[in-house]
Order: sequence, then structure tokens, then C-alpha cells
Amino acid sequence: MAQIVGWGHTPFGRHPDKSIEDLIRDAGGEALRHAGIAAGDVGAVWVGHFNAGMVGDAFPSSLALSIDDAMRFVPAARAENACASGSAATYSALDAIRSGRIDIALVVGVEKMSHLPTAEVAAALGGASYQPEEAGVSFPEVFSQFARAYFDTFGDKSRALAEIAVKNHQNAMANPLAQMQRPLTLEFCSTVSNKNPMVADPLKVTDCSLVSDGAAAIVIASDEAAKAFPRAVRFRSTAHVSDFLPMSRRDLTAFEGPRRAISRAKEQAGVQNGDLHVAEVHDCFTIAELMIYEAMDLAPAGQGERALREGIVLPGGRLPVNLSGGLKAKGHPVGATGVSMHVMIARQLTGAADAMQVPGANLGMVFNMGGSGVANYCSILETERA
Repeated sequence: MAQIVGWGHTPFGRHPDKSIEDLIRDAGGEALRHAGIAAGDVGAVWVGHFNAGMVGDAFPSSLALSIDDAMRFVPAARAENACASGSAATYSALDAIRSGRIDIALVVGVEKMSHLPTAEVAAALGGASYQPEEAGVSFPEVFSQFARAYFDTFGDKSRALAEIAVKNHQNAMANPLAQMQRPLTLEFCSTVSNKNPMVADPLKVTDCSLVSDGAAAIVIASDEAAKAFPRAVRFRSTAHVSDFLPMSRRDLTAFEGPRRAISRAKEQAGVQNGDLHVAEVHDCFTIAELMIYEAMDLAPAGQGERALREGIVLPGGRLPVNLSGGLKAKGHPVGATGVSMHVMIARQLTGAADAMQVPGANLGMVFNMGGSGVANYCSILETERA
């Protein structure tokens, strides 16, 4: 397969003084230094970037060459797959390495969003839905449809959504790179108020991920090249599943695309949930994390809340989920998210997660999702050398 041998990660949040190019340079340069390689050793670069008009940089791939002049003439390409653009870039790099075309790749995920009014960000993200039927529908409204369908079928799960928000905000307190390092109470997350208004019934502000700027980067090496590096995290398996774009063609009470991606990745890796030590999943909205528990087979259909009540996904549980704070509190610079998830799991598997660390973790999962359960990427990562 291939191995992650270095990484970089800017803080997520508001960066009014940073351009897209600055963020790419910061994360990409840190990843090269962490891997201990010269810029000229990079065989190719992939940049994950959604954009959708949020910035004028419609052609960002070669901005990565500004990391170091020695990268001039290195091939670079942009990958886009909505909120899974970072994973799309990562998997493109993996394909090039598996083919034998290159030995070392640099992958950077990046987005700059916070300079725009919220309505403009919402409109840009709305382009990731099916325009003939869903144009003008914001993503909070998209995921409110999942929540209403789920509630209508399985009962009101508002308390479970609030518990997910509380969990992820508490987890973010241990992550200095997280955008929102502030704990929230269950009462606050459960109650509609001036500070926590309803955005799209039944989703409140505390059910929604953040508007963020930031970048993350990984250096990936072939198995042979990785032998020269002091640390390495192996891709044990990868799975990419795409579903129909129109929501009208899918069951909104189940994440079938996510389920298939996760199941394939686990099957290819020869692992079950009991083998995994940690997971980072795509909690763009709290209802998404709840439904992902079921897609992971942590609970039966309609009973995702059991993963919370039984402590499975909590810190210290059998399979802690989103110890970084997730998209909900770490932040969600769209193109950076998939790369960030791989960084967070790589840190766990090399004992470098600091206060977030799961003791002895050597097998972890990433699940990154683009759109409304449409572009689904799942990676199983394992410690090769720490």
C-alpha cells in the first residue's frame, strides 16, 4: 500500500491575515520538515480544495510550489469532491504511488471561508447538492431533512444530538489546533435560545459545524521509500463509494453510502470494530455523527444513541470518536477536513496526539464524507513505526 511519514496542520479558525497560498505553505512546509525531506524529493503534489467561489483562487494546485523553489516543475493537481476534497486528494496520491509513478507525494487540504458572510458561505456550500431539485437549499436544511426523517421513523433524538455536541466540544479542549475550545453544557445544547437559535428545525447552532479557515498536509511514501523514515503509518485499506446525488433517490433514515464505504474498508483490512482503537468521522452536523454510528455498526438502525449511552464513542470507551473535537468543534475548512482527519489518526498511531492520546493505539479509522452522504471515503490506518 503506502505510508504516511510526516504531517503538518495549521490551527483551524479565522485567519484574516492568511491567504490560501499562506495556508498551503504553512501546512505543507511543516509536513516536509516533519518528514525530514527536501522539497525536491517530492514526486508530485495534490491539493484538496472545494472553493465554489469562496475565494478567487480557482487554480490553486501550483500555489504549493511556493513552499520551496526546489519544487518548481514538480507536477501538481487539484482534487475536488465537496467536503471530501481532502480525501480525494489523498487517494489520488495513493493511486500514483501504487502505480509506481512516484515514490513520495505531498497532499495539502485547504480552505478559506471566514472572510465571507455566513449567507455567502451557505450559498457556496449549497452548490454541493443536486441543483435541479435542491438548489437554494442550505446544508443545514439538507441535514435537517435527514434529522426529521430519522426522528419521524425512530422518535425524537434531540437529546442524543446535544450529547454529541457536548462530547465533541469537550474533546476539543484537549486539541490546541481546534477552532472552538470552549465546553458546552447539555442544557445549553438542548435548548433553543438567543445564543443557540434554531437554524433548520430540529438543528440548532450547536448541531452545526463551524465556518473555518485552515490547512493540513501529509507526506505519503511508497512502502519501499518509507523504510528510510523514522515514523510511518500504513494505509491498511481504503474505500471510496459514491451514491446518487439527488436526495430524492435515497433513504434519508440510513447512510447507505457511508455504510458501504466503511464496511468495505474494514473487510479489506480484515478488521472489526473491536480491533479499532480510535476514529475520526464526518460530523458536519450532529445528526450525521449519530447516523455514522449506525453506518459503523456500533448500534442497530435507529439506535445510534446507544453508542453514546454505553460509552463506546466517549474518551476511554471501546472506540472513541472525534477526540480532536471533530468538524463540530475542531472546525471544518472544507478542503482541509479529510487531510486533517488523516493527520489526527496518524498522530494517535504514533503516540503523538498529546492530551488527545489513546494509550497504545495502533489501528484507527477515518471516515470523510462529501455532500449529503454522496462521496464517501474510509481509510483504515495502522502503526508501522512510531
